Amino acid sequence: MGQGGGAAGGEAAPFYIQFAPFILIFVIFYFLLIRPQQKKAKEHKDMVTNIKKGDRIITSGGIYAKVTGLDDTTLTVEISEKVRVKLVRGSISTVFPASGQPQAPKDTKAIDKK
Repeated sequence: MGQGGGAAGGEAAPFYIQFAPFILIFVIFYFLLIRPQQKKAKEHKDMVTNIKKGDRIITSGGIYAKVTGLDDTTLTVEISEKVRVKLVRGSISTVFPASGQPQAPKDTKAIDKK
């Protein structure tokens, strides 16, 4: 029925050409998802490490507070008169320095849409 000795459909593509689409997808994911997220995390870390006494903050839960004490990993904030709470630095979403200008992490997408 079939002829013997002939190639059955041609040769397979080289190894690197077979994986080129996967490599391309990874590169696209890196530049569209991973790299911007790393940049945003770095900006947030810089913002949180530059907090000083007297700065006003907004927590990720939406609580407005004034920084009254600092530690390596925590902050003591005053959320109301004579009401002080300890917070982990990572739970801060926005910082208003004593000068009054907000230092929220930069949202490049909001700027691009304008």
